[in-house]
Formats: sequence, structure tokens, C-alpha cells
Amino acid sequence: MCGIVGVIAKSPVNQLIYDALLLLQHRGQDAAGIVTMLDTKCFMHKARGMVRDVFRTRNMRGLPGTVGLGQVRYPTAGNAYSEEEAQPFYVNAPYGIVLVHNGNLTNAAALKDELFQVDRRHINTGSDTEVLINVLAHELEMVARDLPLTPEQIFKAVGAVHRRIRGSYAVIALIAGHGLLAFRDPYGIRPLCFGEGGPESDGAVMVASESVALVGTGHSMTRDVAPGEAIFVDLAGRIHTRQCAEHPQLYPCMFEFVYLARPDSVLDGISVYHARLNMGETLAQRVISTLPPSEIDVVIPIPESSRPSAMQLAHRLGKPYREGFVKNRYVGRTFIMPGQSVRKKSVRQKLNAIGMEFKGRNVLLVDDSIVRGTTSKEIVQMAREAGARKVYMASAAPPVRHPNVYGIDMPTKDELIAHGRSTEEIRDFIGADQLIYQDIDAMKRVVAALNPRLAGFEASCFDGHYITGDVSAADFATLEAQRRLQFEDDQAGEQEAEATNRSRLALQSAEEGT
Repeated sequence: MCGIVGVIAKSPVNQLIYDALLLLQHRGQDAAGIVTMLDTKCFMHKARGMVRDVFRTRNMRGLPGTVGLGQVRYPTAGNAYSEEEAQPFYVNAPYGIVLVHNGNLTNAAALKDELFQVDRRHINTGSDTEVLINVLAHELEMVARDLPLTPEQIFKAVGAVHRRIRGSYAVIALIAGHGLLAFRDPYGIRPLCFGEGGPESDGAVMVASESVALVGTGHSMTRDVAPGEAIFVDLAGRIHTRQCAEHPQLYPCMFEFVYLARPDSVLDGISVYHARLNMGETLAQRVISTLPPSEIDVVIPIPESSRPSAMQLAHRLGKPYREGFVKNRYVGRTFIMPGQSVRKKSVRQKLNAIGMEFKGRNVLLVDDSIVRGTTSKEIVQMAREAGARKVYMASAAPPVRHPNVYGIDMPTKDELIAHGRSTEEIRDFIGADQLIYQDIDAMKRVVAALNPRLAGFEASCFDGHYITGDVSAADFATLEAQRRLQFEDDQAGEQEAEATNRSRLALQSAEEGT
């Protein structure tokens, strides 16, 4: 799960891409990158860190051009601490292609071997994005070997990419001297939309992960990119579209509506805010059937994503809604922090309880989901320390029982608190007096009601059904082995980062002393 944006305009785009990435920062906080093109020359800057830290004035001055891409990274494949794996990625042949990608390829390992053995292309990192850009480059080379590159040939190449790769992918690429290409996997698992600017923007076209990036930068959203569809914007700003997949169906990721997307975004015709209100309505019905409302004094959300669901639940129960936790906005979202030790350590840095809202009360805490359980356990303990008489916990999402292979950081079942455990066992682990989960069928029904065009949802982390149909037990064994190696890399990366920070502080102290 990352945030991506691409722009083609008649004026410099570096500031516009920067502003869009700030609006997508919630989708990834590990690394950020921007690439621009002037004529056919690429200018790139990428590094680990938040957008505001990665890009300084000197970096922005080094990004000229009226065409560009940007990405904020949340690593689910490869090494979380490697700056080499930050996006965008670049290949120089054919044409010169730069690409950003949100999602996860489930057949990346097989493709890597195929690229080396058959296509004679070398992959230098563990990133599936490097695999993807090389597949695209090869297919573009095949369709336009001795011909000028046209939109028709580009769409033919995208069709070949669809036939080769599996998994979830929303992609934006720049082809030097030609224009901007965007396409989405045939199931539409990861979101992607596009729009155009007003008269003052000189006809700029923007493609982004969420509508908030368009609206927040003064663009009007045209529509979502359809599953399997490709959009090509030439250098004159003309938009060409084509359905490039054989059997496209719309199955967006349910976790986007539960947690990942901003509430002010609209994904595939569904208001994320409205979806979360509806989840709160059905969750209230579960609470009423499990716990007498008379036992609840106050409803308190766990910031931020759970707020709409908690407000609707409180309204339905006729109970006061209160803000009981203050969030430190300068600490990253713990769910998307690489490394369990970093995630666990940051919970109390991230939240602080308001004692008067807890003292002597039976509180119902509402969270968007419970994934590993460690954060929930800390929060329940914080509520008790603040004086709560009883602490009930409600999750606006069903139990997360299965690994996710489509770009969300839930790769192994052993890391999921609900895998192989009953609700009572989970309640005992997190220390709550009662635990209420959302009903999966009710959740699907009330979100789907907001857009009847949906074929369904990719909800594998809840129901164990992998929509692409290519995920096997052997794949999970491979993922778990990769996860163990990644965990070791993350631990080493954390230690290296801490050592670097200590050295920096020591040097700073020495300089101040002199």
C-alpha cells in the first residue's frame, strides 16, 4: 500500500507533485520520491523519510520539467530500510521509462527468473516494482521494435503486461518523449483515479491513488480508472483510454474503506466517509446484541480512522461520543511502520489519554480494526490506567484471520491475533472486559450498497478468499520465509538507524560544545 501520483502539464510540476504527495502521506511514510522530465531527460530525487523531510528547496530546484511522477512508500516486499528500493524506478531502454506502483505482484519471483532467462533483463533489488517496470519495458520493446510508438501500441503492450503479471497493481509511468501511462489490475484491487485542472492550470492532467490528491491540488476528478483499463496522456495533454484486460471485474480492497484511505476520498464511486458511517451502523447492531447499552457510559474512538464508525455507533446507541485520546500527529501510523519493535514502542508516543473521559466510567472503545493485537492491548491498558471502571472494545472490521498478499502488511498468519483464536481468547489477550467484532456479511452489504456496479470486494484478510485465484499454500510458505528474512533485515536496519542517530547526536553535541 503506497500513494502514487502522475502529472502532465504545460508549466513546472515539481511543486504540484509535492503537494499531492503531502495529501497522500497517510498511504506511506517510509520513503518518498519524485521524478520529472524535461524534454527526454529525467531528474529524480528519492530517499527514506516523510515528504517534508525528503524534499528541501535545493532538491525541488533540481526537478525541472512539465511532466512528473511521485510516490510515498509503505514497504510490503523487499527491504524496508533500503533506499535503493524507494520509488520511482527507471530503465533506459526502450525510450527511457520511469514508473511508480501501488500493490503487490504475487508472481514476482517467477517473473524475475523469466526476465533473466528469457527476456535477458537483470533485476537488482528485491522490489516487485523493478520486476514490473522491466516487464512493461520488454512488452513495449516487442510491440514497437521497428515502428513509432503510438497509443494503440502502448495499449497492446499493457494487454501483454496484464497477461504476464498477477496480483494487485495500480501503475503510473512516464515514457520519455511520449507521455504519461496509467493502468490498473483487472480486478481493480488498488485504487486509481484521474482528473483535470481548471483554466489556470493550463489543462494539467493528474492521475493519483485517491481523489483527495486531485481535489486538494485544484483538479476536478474525472473518474476512476476502470479495472484493466489503461490511460495514456500524450505530451499535448490529449487523453487516450482503452480496456486492455480480457475479463475485468471490479473487486476493490475492502481494507481501503476500513482503514487505508482518507475519509474525504471517493474510491470507485464510494465515499470512504459514508462507508465508515455505514460500518458504524452495523457495528451498533452487533453491540446491542452482545452487550446491553445500559452497561456503556461513553463511546470513545481510537484516532483517526475509526471516528466516523464510532460517531454513528454512539448515535445509534444513544450514548455520548467523546474524544478520549489525543493523537500526536508527528508520530507515524503504527500499523504501517516497518518492524514490530518500532510499531510497539511508538503506541504511547502516539496516543495520550484524557483522564476525565475515563475516570469511573464504563467505556466502549471503537477501533477500525484489530490486526496484531499489540496496539489494542496497550490502548486498553491506557484506558484502565486513566481510571476506566470497565473497558469494552469494538472493531469496525471483522476479525483479521488471513494473510494479505495484495500490498497490505499482513503477510503471515502467525502475526495475526485472530488467526486460530476465538473472540474470547483475543479478548483475554488484549485485556478488555468485552470484545465485539463487525459482521463480515453486513460490512460487505452496507458498503456495496453505495455502488451497485461493484462485483464484490477483495476481502481476503477477513474471508480467506483470494480473488486472483493464483495463491497457494506454497506461496504462503514462501511469503513466510521472505517475511522472516525481512524481519531480520528490519532488525538490522533499526539497529543501524539507531546507531546512526546516536552518532549524529554525538557529533551535534560536540559541535555545540566547541
